[in-house]
Amino acid sequence: MADSASLRMQLCTEQFGSRAPRGCRAAADGSLQWDGARRWGWLSRAPTEKPGQDAEGGEPWAALPALSGLRAVLLPQGFPDSVSPDYLPYQLWDSVQAFASSLSGSLATQAVLQGLGVGDAKASVSAATSTWLLKDSTGMLGRIIFAWWKGSKLDCNAKQWRLFADVLNDIAMFLEIMAPMYPIFFTMTVSISNLAKCIVGVAGGATRAALTMHQARRNNMADVSAKDSSQETVVNLAGLLVSLLMLPLVSDCPSLGFGCFVLLTALHIYANYRAVRALVLETLNESRLQLVLKHFLQRGEVLEPASANQMEPLWTGFWPSLSLSLGVPLHHLVSSVSELKQLVEGHQEPYLLRWNQSHNQVQVALSQVAGPEAILRAATHGLVLGALQEDGPLPKELALLREQARAGLKKENWVLVRETHQVLDTLFPKFLKGLQAAGWKTEKHHLEVDEWRATWPLSPEKKVL
Repeated sequence: MADSASLRMQLCTEQFGSRAPRGCRAAADGSLQWDGARRWGWLSRAPTEKPGQDAEGGEPWAALPALSGLRAVLLPQGFPDSVSPDYLPYQLWDSVQAFASSLSGSLATQAVLQGLGVGDAKASVSAATSTWLLKDSTGMLGRIIFAWWKGSKLDCNAKQWRLFADVLNDIAMFLEIMAPMYPIFFTMTVSISNLAKCIVGVAGGATRAALTMHQARRNNMADVSAKDSSQETVVNLAGLLVSLLMLPLVSDCPSLGFGCFVLLTALHIYANYRAVRALVLETLNESRLQLVLKHFLQRGEVLEPASANQMEPLWTGFWPSLSLSLGVPLHHLVSSVSELKQLVEGHQEPYLLRWNQSHNQVQVALSQVAGPEAILRAATHGLVLGALQEDGPLPKELALLREQARAGLKKENWVLVRETHQVLDTLFPKFLKGLQAAGWKTEKHHLEVDEWRATWPLSPEKKVL
């Protein structure tokens, strides 16, 4: 039997995830008595709890067994601490867009089957088979070509490509709905549609993998991916059930079916935009780096990831004003010994940079020893040169260089490159420190970098600190 002192003393505590811990005391019969709830309080609610609140005073997820079970089935273990803060808003909007896409897909599938002759006694099985095989083979070839053409770029602009994939999917379904109206072009139309859908599969799948890496915070990428698949399955099942009710209503009225498709497409695009806009990526790609650097040059402050992600362009992010190429071959930059000396002179950074002021183009050759920080500085250097072509406030040293460049006092671009090297020796460490303080992950990046690397003789001159 326990004495009175041990009955009052807390023996141990336990905590589930980020919920409030609860203590344990010795009972009079020697057993353990847990405060506030039964031993497995996350599965059942104590009699003293209020409805909608769990035993530890936490979230309503654990208030009912059904909600607890649903959470275990559809959300990653340890949610919300095991995922990024933007996980829930993104997944909610992603579920809305998946539901709308499921209903639109049902309308498109019905149209394709009608075009193939389902329900038509005069339709030829061999003709339908040939059309189907041609459609599939076109899509397979398109999938391979697109993966080769753009596969390495999908990580850099994951949000933009994610949105692009869903818009292209809507275009593909629109073509499928219109295909039966023009029987002579039916095979060509459905082939183009399937080609677009295969591109969607590559772009959507690759960017989803990139976003899963961002969301997983406890090396739990597989769990996050598996639960995302479960959520998508539930949404598609709900879409299937609604489609079974919707299709009989619109099958005899093409205009009603097309009107439903337009409304569902509008909902799909809006939900996709909201989902992508909810993402807060802490790594820098070119567009986010340009936004953060511009704000830093104008106000001396570094934007936090949440602010920069809200400002990042989603529709026009593929076409930046400055052409910045990282990791280009050295022979693209220099063709003579004198040009090589001009680019090497005055700095010891592990990159060489050439600026074509008339075309607003920056090419950067990287050294074999260039790491993430050096690549980030090279990209920053290129964007600083691009800022000299634009209006707006700049630090004193850069403003002077901009005036000289516009006045034509320094016609040689390599001279401006060398002087911006000296400015960055002072400016970049402050910028890098500000990035880290604001919450950006500078040990990695999503800048587009080619595989070329080079070596060259270092300048004997030391950097100006």
